[in-house]
Amino acid sequence: MARSWNDLPVGRVVHVGEDAGAVALALEPLPDDAPALVAYAPRPARTPADLVADVLGELETAAVAMFPAWLPDADGITGAGGAAVPAVRALALRTASTTRHFAHFLAHLAERALREQAGANGVTAGDRTVGRTGPFPPEVRAAGLARVLRDGYRRPEAAILVRPSSGLSPAAEEVLVTGCEWLAQHGRFGVWLTGPPLRAVDRVESMTAPIPDEVAALARELASPGPAAGGGEDPGSPVRPAGRRPAPVLTYPPLAGLPHPASEAERRLEKALSSCTWAAGRAWNQTHRSGPLTTPIRVDLLFRAERCVVEIDGPEHREALRLAADRQRDRRLREDGYAVRRFTNDQVLGHVGTVLAEIEHFLHTRRNGTFEGSPHA
Repeated sequence: MARSWNDLPVGRVVHVGEDAGAVALALEPLPDDAPALVAYAPRPARTPADLVADVLGELETAAVAMFPAWLPDADGITGAGGAAVPAVRALALRTASTTRHFAHFLAHLAERALREQAGANGVTAGDRTVGRTGPFPPEVRAAGLARVLRDGYRRPEAAILVRPSSGLSPAAEEVLVTGCEWLAQHGRFGVWLTGPPLRAVDRVESMTAPIPDEVAALARELASPGPAAGGGEDPGSPVRPAGRRPAPVLTYPPLAGLPHPASEAERRLEKALSSCTWAAGRAWNQTHRSGPLTTPIRVDLLFRAERCVVEIDGPEHREALRLAADRQRDRRLREDGYAVRRFTNDQVLGHVGTVLAEIEHFLHTRRNGTFEGSPHA
């Protein structure tokens, strides 16, 4: 078993555990010793080149959403008119001159991010045409995106956690592994496969990821026969209605202090909260730790003075392990004096006014000392 996430290799493909959910949960929040990490659920691919193209397109979309985290001093450049585009390109070229970035790739990506965030080109997030990726070969894109990912999260290495579908054919396994090997070689990514071991491809080394004891215990409890972990419904963890939106193909950690760039619900809620004087003091995507030896907890939205936590749950929170872990973490937060309120993505996106009113009431009761427990979402 790897003693830390740093013990897992970069630059090659390894299998890190059969319980994909437990591995993903162990990386939430991203441990201090882990590389910059994205998680990828592969679409069906006919060839390794198809898989590589899909991963690179997803990574570019993520990089655009994360801008300007990976380009120092670019946070003051906004809009896509006037001198903004020349300024961001010049900044990217200057950054590349003192780092290992590919200058023209970084400048192109910075310009694209600036234009798309300003809504200047009217391109949707799912449109990945050749024109958007620029005249760069896959090798340049892979290496360049790995460097952007490392810079965005301030980590020395980058990795891709791959969660393939079960029951792949031998040919599909070969396509998957060959594509992953290409990414590891040309991007210097660690490529970590999860889920059941491959049946037809035998050249992938197996290693055991460093799963925290509490996550491993929760996974074992859920795997054993008997009542579900958590002992029934928890007043602070409501039953989540079925979501209408499919899970994204590529996910990545949030950036501390900001709504998650890939979460439309978080961004919509922040836009609504920004005009509410009662919402002053909020902080997005903060880490809470009960003590020096406890596993940290990342919370979506924190009102520190009121010791209030607001969680925005996507469809992945309906998975049994995630749901049980949510109940466990909510109990820990309440034991530390925090109140927890949960909403689904669909509630925020469909009824943001109602969500705002409930958060305002939530904070008001805490400020007046009348809070009686976490209400149901």
